[in-house]
Amino acid sequence: MPSTDMPSPSERYLAAKVRVQDSNTDLGDFKAGLNFELDDFQDTACRAVQAGRGVLLAAPTGAGKTIVGEFAVHLALQRGNKAFYTTPIKALSNQKFREFSDKYGAENVGLLTGDTSINSEAPVVVMTTEVLRNMLYADSHTLAGLAYVVMDEVHYLADRFRGAVWEEVIIHLPSEVAVISLSATVSNAEEFGAWLGTVRGDTAVVVSEHRPVPLWQHVMVRRDLVDLFAENVAFDETAPGTPGERAPAPAKMPKINPELLKLARSESVSTGRDTVHGRRGGSGSRGRGYQGTPYQERENRSSSPQGWARAASRPQVIRALESQDLLPAITFIFSRAACDAAVQQCAAAGMWLTTEEEREEIARRVDNACAELPDSDKEVLGFWGWRDGLLRGLAAHHAGMLPSFKEVVEDLFAHGLVRAVFATETLALGINMPARTVVLEKLEKYNGEAHVAITAGEYTQLTGRAGRRGIDVEGHAVVLWQPGTDPGAVGGLASKRTYPLNSSFRPTYNMSINLIAQFGRTRTRTILESSFAQFQADRSVVDLARQVRSREESLAGYEKAMTCHLGDFNEYAKLRRELSDHESGASKSKAKQRRDAVAHSLANLRTGDVVMVTGGRNPGYAVVLDADGKARVPRPGVLGLDKEYRRLNAHELAGPVEPLGQVRVAKGFNPKVPKDRRNLLAAVEAKLAQPTAALPDRSAAFNLTGSAAGDDEAIATLRRNLRAHPCHGCSEREDHARWSERWWKLRKETDGIVRAIQARTNTIARTFDRVIDLLAGYGFVVADQAGNLVPSEDGQRLRRVYGEKDLLIALTLRKGSFADLDAAELAAFVTTLVYQSKRDAEGSRPRMPSVSLEQAVEDVVVLFSHLQATEESHKLPLTSEPEMGLVWAMYKWAKGRSLHDALNGTDLAAGDFVRWTKQVIDLLGQLSSVPAAPPGFSSTCRSAVALVRRGVVAYTTVENEPVQNEPGQN
Repeated sequence: MPSTDMPSPSERYLAAKVRVQDSNTDLGDFKAGLNFELDDFQDTACRAVQAGRGVLLAAPTGAGKTIVGEFAVHLALQRGNKAFYTTPIKALSNQKFREFSDKYGAENVGLLTGDTSINSEAPVVVMTTEVLRNMLYADSHTLAGLAYVVMDEVHYLADRFRGAVWEEVIIHLPSEVAVISLSATVSNAEEFGAWLGTVRGDTAVVVSEHRPVPLWQHVMVRRDLVDLFAENVAFDETAPGTPGERAPAPAKMPKINPELLKLARSESVSTGRDTVHGRRGGSGSRGRGYQGTPYQERENRSSSPQGWARAASRPQVIRALESQDLLPAITFIFSRAACDAAVQQCAAAGMWLTTEEEREEIARRVDNACAELPDSDKEVLGFWGWRDGLLRGLAAHHAGMLPSFKEVVEDLFAHGLVRAVFATETLALGINMPARTVVLEKLEKYNGEAHVAITAGEYTQLTGRAGRRGIDVEGHAVVLWQPGTDPGAVGGLASKRTYPLNSSFRPTYNMSINLIAQFGRTRTRTILESSFAQFQADRSVVDLARQVRSREESLAGYEKAMTCHLGDFNEYAKLRRELSDHESGASKSKAKQRRDAVAHSLANLRTGDVVMVTGGRNPGYAVVLDADGKARVPRPGVLGLDKEYRRLNAHELAGPVEPLGQVRVAKGFNPKVPKDRRNLLAAVEAKLAQPTAALPDRSAAFNLTGSAAGDDEAIATLRRNLRAHPCHGCSEREDHARWSERWWKLRKETDGIVRAIQARTNTIARTFDRVIDLLAGYGFVVADQAGNLVPSEDGQRLRRVYGEKDLLIALTLRKGSFADLDAAELAAFVTTLVYQSKRDAEGSRPRMPSVSLEQAVEDVVVLFSHLQATEESHKLPLTSEPEMGLVWAMYKWAKGRSLHDALNGTDLAAGDFVRWTKQVIDLLGQLSSVPAAPPGFSSTCRSAVALVRRGVVAYTTVENEPVQNEPGQN
């Protein structure tokens, strides 16, 4: 019987006809250079690009989205235009630069990041998204001839720190530029595509849920791989229907493997913990999992589930994967130190994943790549331990590593020479590191404030590294079993692959003043209202407005139903509501007065007071043993005639506690001694038998005064008015009243929705107005002769400063805080404006290396304090505080000290130091180009760059050329 996968004769004829039609097109030429057939979604997206349309392509990680971006690059070269390929991170930019250079020739490809400029006028330029944003605001000549912009990882616009840059680029690119947006699968792709259509024109939305390489889900219990699901399902079958799918959705999520549910229950019983595991369990055929020793046999041999349910060690995990031919693998560990430790642990276990021939090749590549690395820095960089791990086929990958080290790891892994990488989540962001298997040690991470569970979107992004297209037949996602693992929760993460893309856009100081300079205030407000953030807010307003219309119709019906022939029932209902509110308020006022009076009386009790306790569990007579007058909430201790000691609580008493008399409590009295209790209580009973004697009045009078008495008078007046109203005598009064209550309740809800609409309408423009008001207060924008707002000289400098502390930097420039600094001091000072420590700074401000630097730091701290107070008064997000943690390290580095000396006394990793130093270089480059700078300032900035761009900071695996001073390329 012929395979159902074989195309029919008519399908083969149609495919041949399409190939003939494509043969004379740019797409046909592009396809001819590929060694594989395009999938339907790739073909559809490429045809849209060829037709001159914008494209939003949303597809799973590893599905092959970038081929559409590469087709746009191909078109630019064929047609003599330019194409920009933007990425969210430098590592991905560097990787795409190398790929394109190999494919199209180094002379045709450029690279622009904050600190790197290579062949910037090439027809194809790879860059970080911020660089393109800066070019647009500076109206850079590099934009001439631009026809295509590929925005890789465009879903990054949801990032709350940097996401607004993506929207700025999309909004401000010239209308003739086609934007090709590549995104992970998001649940609101149609909404995002609709917005792109409004701001960019005709945009094709292509959504694919198909993953060309099947992804199988497993849990590793010690060294055994166990299928997560009971059914034989892969990636495409693990989720309910999502937008863009054509096939009908499965009826329900696949069942969790009952063996995992049984393990979870056994673990719960043995540890005494409650559990919710197992509610969705069920029988089913075994999936495609790789099994070592049969799972049931292990259970039968084990008398203690805990004995074999502990998490496997890292060497054990890698050995288990190696034995089942599941390497290469990436193990995600949400800790840099743990990634480094994992390599050391595997090395200590004697693990070698490479052959002798492979080790020779690795040594050659590593030594060639690091030939220019200064020997003096190799020890502090941990070079030899890193090299030894690579020779074994092991490596870490995280932001604390030297960028060039990470590039070497990526290269070796891509060529199959490194077989096991231990990485933090930053590796999941688009870098093409093919792996057959992805392992997640834990399903929670530290987000800078607390340990939180990873989201379904993060799980998808991480496991999407497994089974890269054209390399593996299938991919495998493995979660390590830990004590307390919930198989149902893991199944939920694995089966929910989409997440909404929500805008993080807000007007910043730099953005606002650049828009004012180019378009004026009125047009800028219109431009900002075209943002995706406002688009989403407006769409929600449409739904809310629909609710308001529906409720207004209901209100009209209610109003008709409560019509009374005797008078205005609305007026009568208003009187009833006022009476009810006053009665409720009076009741609360009385209750508060009672509580205050009780608390006052308890605070005034003295040791030996005989009292009558009203209310509580044991009412009756008692004697005070422990007065509690100084406590915020007094709770005196008393001994009752029932011989029970307890503390009085104001909430359980019916009223104030008045002393009825007083007895002497012996100094050594012990309520636990029966004789002492009997003697004291006998004295209490004798005191109660005596005629009541006058005692000093130590309690507050518990009667209605002030507002409470006023409430009673108002209530009486309302009752008289209510009885005098014509509708009071209506025979259908209570029916009308019920309709009136419904009307009033719905009216309040509707008014709340109207307020929500008002709050969401023009939110971005209103924020922009507050930003401009603040800038005007600081003198960064002024009115010209026609009364239009324009940037002042200080504002022109702010236009060329990009960063989270942009206004603080501009204020520091105006203050002249940089003026007395030499190049080394300037480099050190700039760290206060870019550096952000991972932990909150503690203790006093450190002493600065020089008097000039001390004064500059004092200036920026004072400016920051004033700015933050001003931001609070304008209800704007607060600028982050300048930090001093990198000043000394940068100063010593700029003074020519070794890397070891520069980092001595800090907790900075070498990779972090290099990363922050490159951001310092970026800001120094911006400062060197600001207009109307003081004499010699630009020269000092360039000298500072020269001082810090040396050694490991200057070392890179891509050839760099001097960064030009043209604004927008720094």
